[in-house]
Amino acid sequence: MFGEQKVCFSGVQPSGNLTIGNYLGAIKNFAEYSEKYKTFYCVVDEHAITVRQNPADLRRRTYETLALYMACGLDPEKNTLYVQSMVHEHAELAWLLNCFTMFGELSRMTQFKDKSAKHADNINAGLFTYPVLMAADILLFQTDVVPVGIDQKQHVELCRDIANRINQIYPDMFTVPEPMMAKSGKKIMSLAEPTKKMSKSDENANAVVYILDDKDTIIRKFKRAVTDSEAEIRFSEDKPGVSNLMTIYSCFTGKNYDEIEREFAGKGYGDFKLAVGEATADSLAPVQARFAELMADKAALEAQMKRGAEEASYYARRTLSKFQKKLGFVQIR
Repeated sequence: MFGEQKVCFSGVQPSGNLTIGNYLGAIKNFAEYSEKYKTFYCVVDEHAITVRQNPADLRRRTYETLALYMACGLDPEKNTLYVQSMVHEHAELAWLLNCFTMFGELSRMTQFKDKSAKHADNINAGLFTYPVLMAADILLFQTDVVPVGIDQKQHVELCRDIANRINQIYPDMFTVPEPMMAKSGKKIMSLAEPTKKMSKSDENANAVVYILDDKDTIIRKFKRAVTDSEAEIRFSEDKPGVSNLMTIYSCFTGKNYDEIEREFAGKGYGDFKLAVGEATADSLAPVQARFAELMADKAALEAQMKRGAEEASYYARRTLSKFQKKLGFVQIR
C-alpha cells in the first residue's frame, strides 16, 4: 500500500496473440481499477521463456502487448505500464523468495503438471519455479489485489503462503495480496472444445478468437463454434458450447443471461452465432484501430517502456532493499 491508496498488479505474457479470453477475463477490466488503486501492469517477458521462444517474435510481441494494454484503455498517466525484464528487481526478489518456498508446494501446482505434459522435452527449472517469479512480481509492489482468472488463483494462493511465512520471521515485510476475480467472463472457453479454456497457444485457430482478428475472421470462427443438437439458447452446465457463447455475448453487450434467452427465443443457433460474432467484432474495432496507431510509432512505445520501467523500479527498489536488509545483506550507500 502506498499511503492510503491500495495497490493492484497484473501481468500478461507476450508469448502469443492475445485472445478475447485475455481481454474479457482481464485486460478489459484493468482500466477501471486505476480509479481505485495504484496500478502496475506488466508485460511479463521473463515468464514467457519457460517455453522456447523465437527471439524476434518475443521482441515483436512485447511491443504488441504494451500497445494492446494502451489500446484497451490503459492510460499511461494513470497506470504504470512496463516490461518485466527492464526492472531487474523482479528476478532478484524471485531468487530470495525461492529460499522461502517449499519444493512440495511447487510440485503441487496444476499449471506445472499441465505444461510439463505439453512440453515433455523441456521440463526446465524455470517452469517449476514460475510461481515464485509470479510471487515476486506481486510482492515487489506490496500489492493488495491481483486480478486473476481461475487458472491463476492457485499461484496467488501460493504467493500468500510465501508472504505469510516470511512475515512470521520478519514481521510486516510483505503485504499479503488478495486475488480479485472478474465479475463476468472470468473464464472464456474454446470454441472447438467448450469444456477447455480458450488458449492463445491452441493449435486449432478456429478454437480461438484473437483481439486482432478482422471482422470476417471473427464471424467465421463463431459460425463454426461447437454447440449441441438441441437448438435451444439456454445457459446450463449441460450446454457448455451455448453457455460459453452466451457468456461472450453477455460480456460484449452487457445483457444478462435471461435477457439473452428472451432475445433469441425461437431462433436457431445460426442467428445466435452471427449475433455473437458481430457484437464481438464491433466491440473490438476501436481497440484494433487504436492498436494500429500505437504500433505505427515505435519510438513512442519505447519511450513508454523506459518511463514505465523507471517508475516501477522506484517502487520495486524500496521493497527489495528492505528485504535484503532484513536478511542481513550488507548495504553500503
